[in-house]
Amino acid sequence: MSDQADNRAPYAQIAAHYAELIASGELQPGSLLPSIKSLSQEWNVSTATAEKALRKLRNEGLVRGIHGIGTEVLDRPSPMSSGAQRQDRGRRTGSSWGSGERSDSHQAAVTAAPEAVAQALNIKPGSDVIRRSRVYRDRHGIVAHSTSWIPAQYLELVPQLAKSERLAGGTSLQLIAEATGRPITQRIDTASARLLKPEDAELLELDAAKMPTEPVVVMTAKFLDVAGNVVEYGVDLGGPGRSWRTESEVTQ
Repeated sequence: MSDQADNRAPYAQIAAHYAELIASGELQPGSLLPSIKSLSQEWNVSTATAEKALRKLRNEGLVRGIHGIGTEVLDRPSPMSSGAQRQDRGRRTGSSWGSGERSDSHQAAVTAAPEAVAQALNIKPGSDVIRRSRVYRDRHGIVAHSTSWIPAQYLELVPQLAKSERLAGGTSLQLIAEATGRPITQRIDTASARLLKPEDAELLELDAAKMPTEPVVVMTAKFLDVAGNVVEYGVDLGGPGRSWRTESEVTQ
């Protein structure tokens, strides 16, 4: 676990703690969370803060309030994370994993850039790029298949980018920024939905003869350094039934 400080508000830290327990299966569906009074005492916060933490979990669809009984854990797949959300999480905690997630099937290779990737990276189609992919899972199954495309010029600076294993010492963006001395200063995100294609079956470990007919979420993220260079282009293909959500504080 990272020793980096968690600068989130107390209610968000409490909610994240229980979201992790729910996603990991340590808190099973039907389990009851501590009462507002118990939470306020355990976390040394006001009852208003404890109530706000439970409200956040309800808004995320992880729990429901039952009058006269308490707050019950629901059984629903967690939403997927965007590249930007994973970057924020990696910077804050040292890991890009969401609550209860793990990653596997790490693959890396130098390959020719497809046209769409070349356009995103501002390079010529067919140019060498590093293709890194992995699968994010939780107890419900595949959250997303994630692919990162990185210009091959960074391979000399960070050789492990071409190794089929989880990176050591940080995310690809962190390692490249450290090696070049140029911090990542801009990201451009998109979110869309599309029907599954036959080639998606292998990526999401589906039966090609019984492909789901519902659209899936597709998210992209393009990251630029302080000099305006496109350092990485990521594409996340959500698993069937996965949604995407974001939230922000509103000040008046």
